Amino acid sequence: MSVVGFDVGFMNCYVAVARAGGIETVANEYSDRCTPACVSFGPRNRSIGAAAKSQVVTNCKNTVQGFKKFHGRAFSDPFVQRQKSSLVYDLAQMPTGTTGIKVPCYYTDAERRSVVDAAQIAGLNCLRLMNETTAVALAYGIYKQDLPPPEEKARTVVFVDLGHSGYQTSVCAFNKGKLKILATACDPELGGKDFDEVLVKHFCEEFGKKYKLDVKSKPRALVRLYQECEKLKKLMSANSSDLPLNIECFMNDIDVSGKLNRVYFEEMCTDILARVEAPLQSLMENTKLKKEDIYAVEIVGGASRIPAVKERISKFFGKELSTTLNADEAVARGCALQCAILSPAFKVREFSITDVVPYPISLKWNSAAEEGLSDCEVFPKNHAAPFSKVLTFFRKEPFSLEAYYNCPKELPYPDPTIGQFLIQKVVPQASGESSKVKVKVRVNIHGIFSVSSASLVEVQKSDETEEPMETEQTNDKDGENKMQTDQDEQKSQGDGQKETEEKTTPENEEMETTTEEGKGEKKSDQPPQAKKPKVKTKVLELPIENSPQWQLADDMLNLFVENEGKMIMQDKLEKERNDAKNNVEEYVYDMRDKLHGLLEKFVSESDRDAMSLKLEDTENWLYEDGEDQPKQVYIDKLAELKKLGQPIQERFMEAEERPKAFEELGKQIQQYMKVVEAYKMKEEQYDHLDEADVTKVDKLAGEAMIWMNSAMNQQGKQSLTVDPSVKVKDIQAKTRELFSACNPIVTKPKPKVELPKDDKPAEQNGPVNGQEKAQDDIAEKGSAENTGNPASETTENKPDMDLD
Repeated sequence: MSVVGFDVGFMNCYVAVARAGGIETVANEYSDRCTPACVSFGPRNRSIGAAAKSQVVTNCKNTVQGFKKFHGRAFSDPFVQRQKSSLVYDLAQMPTGTTGIKVPCYYTDAERRSVVDAAQIAGLNCLRLMNETTAVALAYGIYKQDLPPPEEKARTVVFVDLGHSGYQTSVCAFNKGKLKILATACDPELGGKDFDEVLVKHFCEEFGKKYKLDVKSKPRALVRLYQECEKLKKLMSANSSDLPLNIECFMNDIDVSGKLNRVYFEEMCTDILARVEAPLQSLMENTKLKKEDIYAVEIVGGASRIPAVKERISKFFGKELSTTLNADEAVARGCALQCAILSPAFKVREFSITDVVPYPISLKWNSAAEEGLSDCEVFPKNHAAPFSKVLTFFRKEPFSLEAYYNCPKELPYPDPTIGQFLIQKVVPQASGESSKVKVKVRVNIHGIFSVSSASLVEVQKSDETEEPMETEQTNDKDGENKMQTDQDEQKSQGDGQKETEEKTTPENEEMETTTEEGKGEKKSDQPPQAKKPKVKTKVLELPIENSPQWQLADDMLNLFVENEGKMIMQDKLEKERNDAKNNVEEYVYDMRDKLHGLLEKFVSESDRDAMSLKLEDTENWLYEDGEDQPKQVYIDKLAELKKLGQPIQERFMEAEERPKAFEELGKQIQQYMKVVEAYKMKEEQYDHLDEADVTKVDKLAGEAMIWMNSAMNQQGKQSLTVDPSVKVKDIQAKTRELFSACNPIVTKPKPKVELPKDDKPAEQNGPVNGQEKAQDDIAEKGSAENTGNPASETTENKPDMDLD
């Protein structure tokens, strides 16, 4: 089971994986841990990541990047329309009306649902959407060994994340084994891209005056300028001197150049830098903390490396900034840690996480007592999450709830609606009174709002004059119903806690909204206290029709999953086709070089000319008619070339391996001849061999020597340009044949010399030759056994000693 954390940024992605040794940021196929968040669409397939990044200039119209901002937005959204004009690629409206793919803490419900849908389309099992600042806090706190105990005052740390397209801050309280996000503040429109825009604008004006070039009229030139300005920005973060910017063949074959230094760059960015402090000030106001209460300020994100940004943040808090975390990889590592905590495959140190709701969420509904709408705030801003509440309504008919963000000025886009939720099958009580309806609303582990359940409490009254047996049954049923109601409520409360297995979810709150009509009915129908009837309740689950804003319908989602599967298969087939084509091209170039080098001695001049002509024809075919052919055509073309080239390569390989094979055979022949000679000299080592066997070895070795000399002489007379008369496999077969026939004979072991049968050295201490004395001693010991002599005891105890 893979446990992975994804940090999908505006420009780049990082992927961290949990392993037995800890958290590791994995590298891509280019051995780079940073993968561009970029997709390029070709005629037949897609390129993703670094491969797509390389096509930003050459295929700018079909290369998509920076799509993170389009999650959960309608095509008609003002932000989308504003961005559309600045993109070099085109945006098209989808059938659902949406555009579209760690999430920022300022992501709304629609954006979060969009990311969950995108993960499902990509085939990922998303355990949790995690706010970026929360992931950073987890990566920071889980390894700290000096956090205060739970009963002591928490350690307060501020996290500042300034990325390419968003600015996020959060205050986190740490105790041993837990973290709690106290508040978040952000500026979704501030990021490193704004500093890039300043540089691009500056050089567009400079090149316009200096070279009379309209850079913005050429998308390809504009993309190149963005790339160079980004590099220049990073260089200025490390150098304060004048730095050059040079681009060759920028437009109309004109080379352009310019220069800039950090001081002038910071002057141009004064308005942008002034926006850094506002979220920090909002953060302190929301938490009512003093700057002295802050233990540390940790900064992450690529744009946080800009010296002017660091200086402003440090000046605001009046302390040195902390950079203990990897500014680029901290979010991905935190996500992987959270995934490992949620996964049963890993045993991780207990660490509970309490996040917050970034925007206040309210509900509104049609009032039964008054004409118009009623509303209430169910989750205030910076409320703990995940969290659930139970709301109580008194209604006679189905009703709908509309959830929305109650902060129009803070939202990144104008539509505050979260969704409509219709509570169905609501009916009045048997007496005509309004029914009590309990509605559970929650913000789940992903930060997504939903109406998770609704139930109707049906009240049934019974007469006091019922028979005792029936009364007891009624009471039992009452108990069962009450227990069921309590269990349902406890279960609904527990669901919120089980979502993250955290113990920080507060208890549910109950809100009652009672219409005047309902109150009047309850008062008029209230029986006297003296005649209090038996009451039993029955809880009925009610169906809910969810209509969240901009979420993909199931059929559309399944269609996208199917399309993604088709594109993956198409990408795979196209890769195999390109590999087959590359194999042909590689063989052409490789064989052409070897025909005039390594293989030159093994091919005749006529064959070389024919082979060269065939290779040249194949090369021309590859760049003309063979440019776009099916995979099988390339496989057949390669087989056709190998049919001509393989015999040449085999002759070369035979010439390389043949001397080694002859040498091995010769060594074996010499070894067996030495054995025969040693036997004839009557050496003790071989005197046990049978004469007939030795004669056989002598004969086989002689025959093998004659065969080898004949084969070598015959091969020596042949040209290298023709197939060899004897092949390596024949020589190796001869070597194995000789070995199997002769080796068992020459390695035959000497027979063992057997000792006399009456020799028992284990029980004798005297010389072996004194057999008579030993037998006399044994006889005396035997007589001692019969007479009870102590010598018998010694004899009996001897095996025990031997065992010891």
